[in-house]
Amino acid sequence: MRERSQSFDPRQTMHKDTFEIFHYREPRPNTVEVHHHDFYEVYYLIRGEVEYWVDGRIIRMQAGDLLLINPQELHRPIVTSETQVYERIVLWINKEYLETLFSNRINLSRCFDTKNPKHTHLIRPSYSERPVLTARLSEMVREYYSRELGSDLSAYGLFLQFMVQLNRIAQQEQNQPEEGQKLSSLVENVLSYISEHLAEPMTLESLAVRFYVSKYYLSHAFSREVGVSVYRYILLRRLLMARQLLTAGENAGQVCRSCGFSDYTSFYRAFKSEYGISPREFISG
Repeated sequence: MRERSQSFDPRQTMHKDTFEIFHYREPRPNTVEVHHHDFYEVYYLIRGEVEYWVDGRIIRMQAGDLLLINPQELHRPIVTSETQVYERIVLWINKEYLETLFSNRINLSRCFDTKNPKHTHLIRPSYSERPVLTARLSEMVREYYSRELGSDLSAYGLFLQFMVQLNRIAQQEQNQPEEGQKLSSLVENVLSYISEHLAEPMTLESLAVRFYVSKYYLSHAFSREVGVSVYRYILLRRLLMARQLLTAGENAGQVCRSCGFSDYTSFYRAFKSEYGISPREFISG
């Protein structure tokens, strides 16, 4: 892959309503916090030592692996070596746009469908498949940023070809490798408890008491394995739940209570700080 790489862009929102693609190459990568977004993401690792944290599971990756991230899944990359160059291609896909691209024989969003019994976050292409995927992604990056005549149409054509091949690989059961190691039992149990009790009051101190550990030990273990503090994780989970309830048609006041916020003011401030708009603006938008 010899196309020009870009400086890392920390934004987590799309500027286009179709797809965006980035090629990053860094000698010393930036730390990326646990985050989520409203679009599909395909992450292709070219080189580097990387583990990926996705909703409570650590996925160990190899060069040539593809990772599929669904909208609303909390995730972050964990670069385990600071001496190797970290290089990857990241493809962002608007959810509504992808759902318009289907035929009688294929639905291109199927590879992201968690209800599919063959669904996996990690795809490890065979040695015969890898060169074709690599070439298409590499050419897509070049055409996407090119100003040559017809480069935009060429990029869209390459995108469609890539997504067709990605779905073909994803449906093959033999291409579902083990997704990596589990978190420690303590952190795994805390994550499960948080998910099941979002509407209830929760603090680091109350969780430490429930799981019979000191708050300092829990804070350190949680931050080390998850990548954010207990407080930040609870907030992200509550905001994710709030977005889902708002999208389903619940009013903002009821959502505030259902998601465990102490009052509407704290809900409003947290929502606007995270997403840049108020809950009511989110509903109307």
